[in-house]
Amino acid sequence: MRRMGSNDELLHLDATGQAALVRQGQVSAAELVGAAIEAAQQRNPAINAIIHPRYEAALAEAAQVDPAHGGPFAGVPMVVKDLGCTIAGEPHHQGIRALQRAGYRAPHDSALYRRFRRAGFVAIGRTNTPEMGSTITTEPLAYGPTRNPWNLQHSTGGSSGGSAASVAAGIVPVGHANDGGGSIRIPASECGLVGLKPSRGRVSTAPDLGENWAGATIDGAVTRSVRDAAAVLDAIAGYEPGDPYTAPPFARHLREEVGVPPGHLRIGVLDTSALPDMAGGTAFVHPECVAAVQKAADLLQSLGHHVEASSPQAMTDPGFPDRFVTVMAANTQRDVRHFESLAGRTFGDGDLEPDNLFYAQWGASVSAPDYLEMVNQQHAWCREMMSWWHPADHHHGFDLLLTPVIAVPPPAIGWLSGAEGAMRVREIMLFTAQFNVTGQPAISLPLHRTADGLPVGVQLVAAYGREDVLIRVAAQLEAAAPWPLVAPT
Repeated sequence: MRRMGSNDELLHLDATGQAALVRQGQVSAAELVGAAIEAAQQRNPAINAIIHPRYEAALAEAAQVDPAHGGPFAGVPMVVKDLGCTIAGEPHHQGIRALQRAGYRAPHDSALYRRFRRAGFVAIGRTNTPEMGSTITTEPLAYGPTRNPWNLQHSTGGSSGGSAASVAAGIVPVGHANDGGGSIRIPASECGLVGLKPSRGRVSTAPDLGENWAGATIDGAVTRSVRDAAAVLDAIAGYEPGDPYTAPPFARHLREEVGVPPGHLRIGVLDTSALPDMAGGTAFVHPECVAAVQKAADLLQSLGHHVEASSPQAMTDPGFPDRFVTVMAANTQRDVRHFESLAGRTFGDGDLEPDNLFYAQWGASVSAPDYLEMVNQQHAWCREMMSWWHPADHHHGFDLLLTPVIAVPPPAIGWLSGAEGAMRVREIMLFTAQFNVTGQPAISLPLHRTADGLPVGVQLVAAYGREDVLIRVAAQLEAAAPWPLVAPT
C-alpha cells in the first residue's frame, strides 16, 4: 500500500497530515505505526523519552484500524505520558522509584485514554516524567534525564518532557501532556512545539480524580501544528459523569477556528516580572526570552492587532508563589499517602526525591482550615486577575496577554536538579502557574530561536473558555512565521 517516500518524510508530517494519508489509502495504519516504532528504536536511546514501550500492542491495535470509521486520527501514532492517562494492566510509575520497584500497573483505562483511542490514536509507549510531575525538568532518579532533541546537553522542560522530546525528535506527531504549573507549555517552549493548556474543566480526569492542586491541573497535548492542537482538544474535551465542573462547550469545533480571521484584538505585553527572587531582588528574565516576546509583539502589530505594554496588576502579587506552593505541598502529602497504598508499604529513605519529601513534609504541616483559607485567597486573587480581561466598568478589556513561557532558554541538564535546582525553578517559573490557578487557556508557540539554535516559545493567554481566540491568533502567527516541525537531525 505504501506510496510515500522515506519514513522521515512520513513521520515529519503533523497528525492531521498523517491521518489524511491513512484515510486516503496512501499508507496503512500498520505501516505508519511501524515507522514510528522504528524511529523510536533508532532515536530514543539518545533522548530517553519513551520509558515503557508498547510496540507489540501498538502494532496489534494498528492492524485493527478502520481508516474510514476509526476516528479523525485513525492509525496515527502517539505517546502517553507516564503521569495520568492510565492504560489498564500497563505500567504507571509517575517517576516514583517505589512504584517502579513494585512493578505497579494501572487497574483500568482513564476516560482520557479512551477518548484518545476513540479518536483513532495508537499509543506506542509511555514517556518519562519527573517524579510526581512536580518540577519543570524531566530528570527523575527512577529513569534518568530526558534530553532535548535540539541539543542533547539541554533539558526538555517538564513535567511533560518525555512527550515533548518524542514529538520534537520526529517519532510521533502528538504527545499526551498535562499541566499543573506550566508542564504543557514549558516543554513545548523548550522543544520547539505548540503547547495548548486548556481551560479548567475542559478535559476530564475521570475516573480517578475530580480535581488536583485545587483545580490547577489539566490534561492536553504537545503538537507540531496549531491545527493539531485544536483537533486533538476537540477529540479529548468533554464532560464525564461525576465531574465536579466542566468548561462551557465550544460554539463549533475548535479545528474550524484555524484560518478564521481573529479580527483586531487588544493584546497586552508583559516581558518582565515584578516577583522577587530568592535574594530579595527582582526576578531575572533572560534577554533571549525578552527578545522572543518583542518579536511576537512586533509580528502581532504587523498583523493589525493593537499591542501595548499592559498586564494584570495581580501578576505582581508577591504572595502568589507561596500560596501556590502551599496548595501544591498539601496535595503532595495526600498523593504520597495514595502512592504508599499502591506500593503496599510506607515510604522510607530512597523512595522519594528530596524536593518531594520537602513538599510532603510542608504539606503535612498545613491544617485543613489553613488550606481552605489559602484556596479562598487564591479565589479572591483570581477575581483580581480576571478583571484585566473583564473590567468591572464594562469598558473594553484585553483579549490576550503575551508573555514569555519561562524566564530562561532551555537550561543544561542538571541545572534544575538537586537543592539548588529547586530554588532556581521558583526563580524562573514566573509566567505560567498563574493561569493554572485562574483556569484560563494558554498556548506556547515556538516563534524564536536563540543564537545557538535552541527553541524559545512565547505564551498567549485568553479569557476563560476562549480557546477559540487562541487558536485563531495562533494559526495566524503560524502562517506568518512558520516554524520547523521537528528538531534538526
